Amino acid sequence: MRAVIQRVLRASVEVDGVVVGAIEGPGLLVYLGVTHGDGADEVAWVARKIWDLRLLREERSASDVGAPVLVVSQFTLYGDARKGRRPTWEAAAPGPVSEPLYEAVCAELERLGAHVERGVFGADMRVESTNDGPITLLLER
Repeated sequence: MRAVIQRVLRASVEVDGVVVGAIEGPGLLVYLGVTHGDGADEVAWVARKIWDLRLLREERSASDVGAPVLVVSQFTLYGDARKGRRPTWEAAAPGPVSEPLYEAVCAELERLGAHVERGVFGADMRVESTNDGPITLLLER
């Protein structure tokens, strides 16, 4: 599982011209990718890391201040562009595998106490954000 986490002042996701998820920060925008073999252990680990990482100002975590989290599914985090001009997506888990794990990460964050907003899995989304810092971190397990 891979997650790209950005500290943001605000972020939103739009599908077909309709805002489906939005946060006002400070908060975290998380792009989440799932690979083959990911399961419950990766879900628990990545959710806990997102919630507890001290990425906010004054070395605070989202859990310290109750910062909102916007989670967007992002299979392209497993794109491979090392050869040729066309990336491959072979390392990304297919939708029937990755969608339940994406939802499980969101649910685990909520269980930990986060206010979670979501994109729409598999949709053509428009993501807008105002980065803060900027702070961007890649997590991988």
